[in-house]
Amino acid sequence: MDSTIRDPKDAMSIATLNDIFFAAVERNLDRIMLYRDAGKWLPITSREFGRSVARTARTLHAWGVRAGDRVAILSENRPEWPTADMASLLLGAVTVPLYTTLTAEQTAFMLNDSGCRTIFLSSDQQLHKILAILHQTQIDKIVVMDALEFNGDLAPFAGKCVTMNQITLQGPENLGAEIEGRARSIGPDDLATIVYTSGTTGISKGAMLTHGNIASNIQCSLLGFNLRPGLISISFLPLCHITARHVDFSMLYHGVTLAYCPFLDRLPASLLEVQPSTFVAVPRVYEKIYAQAEQKAKGLPQRAIFDWAVSVGRSHQAEILAGKTPTSRSWRLANKLVFSKIRQGMGGRVETFISGGAPLGRELAEWYATVGIRIHEGYGLTETSPVIAVNTPVNHRIGTVGKILPNLEVRIAEDGEILVRGPSVFKGYWNRPEETKAALVDGWFKTGDIGNIDADGYLSVTDRKKDLIKTSGGKYIAPQPIENSLKLNPLVGIAALLGDRRKFPAVLVSPNFVPLEEWARENNIPFTSRAELVANAKVQALYEGIVEGINGNLARFEKLKRVLLVADEFTAENGSMTPTMKLRRRVIEERYRRQIDELYAQAEVPVVP
Repeated sequence: MDSTIRDPKDAMSIATLNDIFFAAVERNLDRIMLYRDAGKWLPITSREFGRSVARTARTLHAWGVRAGDRVAILSENRPEWPTADMASLLLGAVTVPLYTTLTAEQTAFMLNDSGCRTIFLSSDQQLHKILAILHQTQIDKIVVMDALEFNGDLAPFAGKCVTMNQITLQGPENLGAEIEGRARSIGPDDLATIVYTSGTTGISKGAMLTHGNIASNIQCSLLGFNLRPGLISISFLPLCHITARHVDFSMLYHGVTLAYCPFLDRLPASLLEVQPSTFVAVPRVYEKIYAQAEQKAKGLPQRAIFDWAVSVGRSHQAEILAGKTPTSRSWRLANKLVFSKIRQGMGGRVETFISGGAPLGRELAEWYATVGIRIHEGYGLTETSPVIAVNTPVNHRIGTVGKILPNLEVRIAEDGEILVRGPSVFKGYWNRPEETKAALVDGWFKTGDIGNIDADGYLSVTDRKKDLIKTSGGKYIAPQPIENSLKLNPLVGIAALLGDRRKFPAVLVSPNFVPLEEWARENNIPFTSRAELVANAKVQALYEGIVEGINGNLARFEKLKRVLLVADEFTAENGSMTPTMKLRRRVIEERYRRQIDELYAQAEVPVVP
């Protein structure tokens, strides 16, 4: 694996996350972060970041926060997030990141389970959520990142609350000898954070990650990507998720500027404004970009040009995947007319595209390669800090998640489960010894994923072990590859395979409603609601046709026999997706239990051949 690193400081050994903070400040860059305020992107220097962290750490220390104490962070992505994080870590405290999309009850559970007494939160909205459950928690200090006045209904809580500005705009600019000494004495085995899993298969558990867990992963995960000062990475994936936080730490480590985008709906505009050089996203984001490109192309009078360009790109796909730029005249023309416009939508300057958090899907990766974009797919879990394997510019094989990091061991169990051992594997689950014992066997972490390693050392992940569908005929079906194929159609928003312990597989589809509604109008299909739209016979036939097209590539026992269209969009807010946009199968199947049962009860003769 190529480990070329241009900046000497980037090659330094790090044992803890505190080492990253000191390296970032000592690098003395004039633009370590960017944030948007009043329509402008403003820079934060290394010195300014160091000063804010020092003042925050001093405040926490004055409040009595000490090593091992837990500090919660409940906020969208913004510079105050890493400020609160690093200030806590320097004291030896343990940060507990919380998703802003969690309900008050879910938030109360995590605060109580972890025993947090201090919380940083972003806004008035999040403050009122915490105040509503304050009596259920041990929280006695609240830091609000927005500038708020604690009067009116907030007046009774003024003694517990302080704004971030009150902390960071006054006081000494350095840590002081006592705090700095403590910060530098933190060791790799000291607990850094408790990250609650997103709960796709049950109740959330707090994964305990040490400084050494995350630091060891950072040193190996992005070798060969030539990250360096002067580049920009946009931070929009929720920092509560270990993948996003790992990326932020890595960028600080390598001196890459972090541009903070707090809300996903601001991402398209932020990409055009910031023009990042590195783009790290989950597959759902890549799916949406693809769907938008296809939808825009559909309405073009030059649709024939788009189709021609795609056919040209397909013939040069191997060169793109090998990291080469095609030189043929036809490709240069296709790039000028079509492909450059797609890249322009992502800022136009991205050098490195990375995907993680869930399987990308080979067909989607191939489409991006067709339009000149090589996506480096990686794989990991919260419990492995997170990266286990990743495709790099030097070692890249489509359809896999790349080669295993050099400091990790991976083996495949007899039942196909991926097992991992190494310095980035977590200590266990907070207050859950039985779950910890079940997850770690002789030092090997049981990932719950099914996969294989090829002769060249590339790892492939086929599905989640618990997601495998077993029909009543005894056949096992891996749903994710089929779902990914369906989602490649712009009319499909989310697809969820059904059929566990049933006679045959079927699929529940949440449509991509914008193009579906446009299709309906073009075909003179009247509707006054989405429920009426998905119930229309022509719409039903449209999706049955989409499924029939996928069935042609499936084994006989995998063929989908029925389609259940629903009028709902699946989101993290309504609980059907995790905050990192992975499907919550149990929630969806329970929510549509009646319709699913009716579908199978009526399915004496399958609709789709």
